[in-house]
Amino acid sequence: MSMPVGGAADEQGIYTPQRFQGQVVIVTGAAQGIGFAVAQRVAREDGTVVLVDRADLVHEKAQELADAGAGEVYSTTADLETFAGAQVAVDFALERAGRVDVLINNVGGTIWAKPYEHYAPEEIEKEISRSLFPTLWMCRAVLPALIASSGADTSEEPSRQGVIVNVSSTATGGINRVPYAAAKGGVNAIVSALSHEAAHHNVRVVATAPGGTLAPARAVQRGPLPDDAKEKQWYQQIVDQTVDSSLMKRYGTLDEQTAPICFLASKEASYITGSVLPVSGGDQG
Repeated sequence: MSMPVGGAADEQGIYTPQRFQGQVVIVTGAAQGIGFAVAQRVAREDGTVVLVDRADLVHEKAQELADAGAGEVYSTTADLETFAGAQVAVDFALERAGRVDVLINNVGGTIWAKPYEHYAPEEIEKEISRSLFPTLWMCRAVLPALIASSGADTSEEPSRQGVIVNVSSTATGGINRVPYAAAKGGVNAIVSALSHEAAHHNVRVVATAPGGTLAPARAVQRGPLPDDAKEKQWYQQIVDQTVDSSLMKRYGTLDEQTAPICFLASKEASYITGSVLPVSGGDQG
């Protein structure tokens, strides 16, 4: 989960130039938070980056990267809770950039925070639609392109791999977010199952599982903010449990989340697949 802060999260300023040179990277949920921070890092590391979000803000953020001297940057809006929207995003990347090498699935996040018995059925469905289906649909939409971009023979060290990095969550072991936890458990299952199917195509499937993360206040909210005293108490219980579950007793920064995501997406992680890496100060979820 992310916690809003007044300004940008701490920047370590550690980058690996040319790490994504010659590669096309799609980042979903790229208009803000972890998604934009990942897109920014990929651009700084010389990758061609395609920012995808359903908010028009994504175009402003792409322009921000371009104005900062990034190479090829593209942006498009799409509703990734549908397969049609996911296919639009992938087709856009193929049309503009000619190929796809890496997909970073970042869409998702708790809409409501409350004990399970207080969720309405339609709220449960919306949580699943928000935090499971965008990853499920994007994996399906992008897989043919990744297979086409990577070699099919794994008998020798591949010169190019396709990669899917899903952003999951340690909230699978948290409180007041059962539907969200179920969705992220599904994301982890995608990693486990799809990595088996995709390996012989030279496509790796991995994930990080962020814990609490400091981020600028959201420009576009996922849902209604806590309104009354009870809702605020339920949200505070999540914050307290998140910090307590972390051995480091704190939230992480955006840089502390983007670094492992980009590592797993890169050639440095060429022998890692099927893994979900907790990035949560010791909280295993």
